[in-house]
Amino acid sequence: MGKIKILTKDIGTPNLQNIDVYISKGGYASVEKAIKTLGPDAVVEEVKKSGLRGRGGAGFPTGMKWSFIDKTPGKSRYLVCNADESEPGTFKDRYLMAENPHVLIEGMITSSFALGANRSYIYVRGELIYVVRILQKAIDEAKAKGYLGKNILGSGFDLDLNVTCGAGAYICGEETALIESLEGKRGNPRIKPPFPAIAGLWGMPTVVNNVESIAAVPWIVVNGGEEYAKLGIGKSTGTKLISAGGHINKPGVYEIELGVPVEEFIYSDEYCGGIWKNRKLKAVVAGGSSVPILPANLITKTANGEARLMSYESLSDGGFATGTMLGSGGFIAYDETACIVKNTWNFARFYHHESCGQCSPCREGTGWMEKVLHNIEHGHGKPSDIDLLVDVAKKIEGNTICPLGDAAAWPVASAVRHFRDEFEWHIKNPSAATQPGAVFRNEAVLA
Repeated sequence: MGKIKILTKDIGTPNLQNIDVYISKGGYASVEKAIKTLGPDAVVEEVKKSGLRGRGGAGFPTGMKWSFIDKTPGKSRYLVCNADESEPGTFKDRYLMAENPHVLIEGMITSSFALGANRSYIYVRGELIYVVRILQKAIDEAKAKGYLGKNILGSGFDLDLNVTCGAGAYICGEETALIESLEGKRGNPRIKPPFPAIAGLWGMPTVVNNVESIAAVPWIVVNGGEEYAKLGIGKSTGTKLISAGGHINKPGVYEIELGVPVEEFIYSDEYCGGIWKNRKLKAVVAGGSSVPILPANLITKTANGEARLMSYESLSDGGFATGTMLGSGGFIAYDETACIVKNTWNFARFYHHESCGQCSPCREGTGWMEKVLHNIEHGHGKPSDIDLLVDVAKKIEGNTICPLGDAAAWPVASAVRHFRDEFEWHIKNPSAATQPGAVFRNEAVLA
């Protein structure tokens, strides 16, 4: 397990960004097959059969999401690619778009055809101007070859594909805030229902998918949904791009077949290559900064002693008491020298800064968590602060329009849950805790 590559198999090929090179590798075959052989409904069925789940974090079945779109005759429909990759620890979409832009363009064309969308958008994070330029060049090449524009491949299907640049707001990674931004408004999340599949961009039926989700569609269409479903494990089918960072020997983007043991992913030379400087593993954030942190003894094995796997189900085994989430695949490893309090404070600063302020629990709660964590980290904490953090996190979780509130609450709640003794040490020993390089050690959680 773990050897097959779908999205990254051709990366490293000289001039892969050129459409002729991409076509020589089998590129745009899914467009030909979808338009000339399958038809829209059959493409949707193949994606359903594949079991492909949204790769942006939520993990919702992609084919099912497509089937929800309102297909009332006369209504315009839109496909929007969420390339606003802003989750701390996650950088796999940027890598894929920069190295192999045509796989995303091909996926957008095939998916738009399946959904009956004649105008589609790729919404790119504002800081990634170089990626916007790469994608625009790929779009121009695809249009020159007849894969975009009017009457694609003589089928009568028209598609106008646009790249739009965001303005650097993390909140626009939420699909309805992204839609608001595309419409030229402030990127505030919308209250749902109605969901975008019914009333999305300009009030019309809209599907919003992640870069990696859309890029997987060409392989599924060419090889069949059932073949894709054979990869992975259980309901976690196919492959997944993982952004690996932190205290590891080989940071980077890895394409894994879902179901690879977490321990193998961390220590195998094929992937992360182990913890740097021969230190011990202390903790892991498995799916980006918004998911619960787990100590080393729970990330390599579940609470029942079973090997923890890189899959949606295995990582969440035990709920938030002993589990976490695969999320967007932003895998951050921390060694024994890492300070969990400081790490949690850094995450809290980010979410406070990025809150749109629309919901009171998030607007006020993220600020309180940042202030309390700042006090603890800088030697001014009180014993009551630890329970205050937990209480504030509970008041945020589940009480906001969009998931940013949950994303801010979960890291704090899980850090206290699993590393409470480290928070207590900071409060009881402020002079020692604020010394450069000072860190609390608990051998029980190390691996």
